Amino acid sequence: MKIDITGRNVEITDALEVNIKNKLKRLENHFENIININFILTVEKERMKAEALITIKNGNLFADNENKNMYAAIDEVIIKLDRQLRKQKEKIIDRR
Repeated sequence: MKIDITGRNVEITDALEVNIKNKLKRLENHFENIININFILTVEKERMKAEALITIKNGNLFADNENKNMYAAIDEVIIKLDRQLRKQKEKIIDRR
């Protein structure tokens, strides 16, 4: 699993990077076929935005969130991606 973290108008600190990588490891426990994760953090005035694009074997999953706190935005994106990955895994199991 390859993880790319990009910051637009924000510096990616070690604390942010470690936080994101630890939370993304939880996603790998639910779904093993993750190929690549692109995580983009953006700051526009007072809005903090987090976006994530996950490339899996059968397609792509996308989630984004805006919040006044960057860590809260990251948490919400991880929750959305977790839900999408569980749904994708259930579809694969149902096909078999």
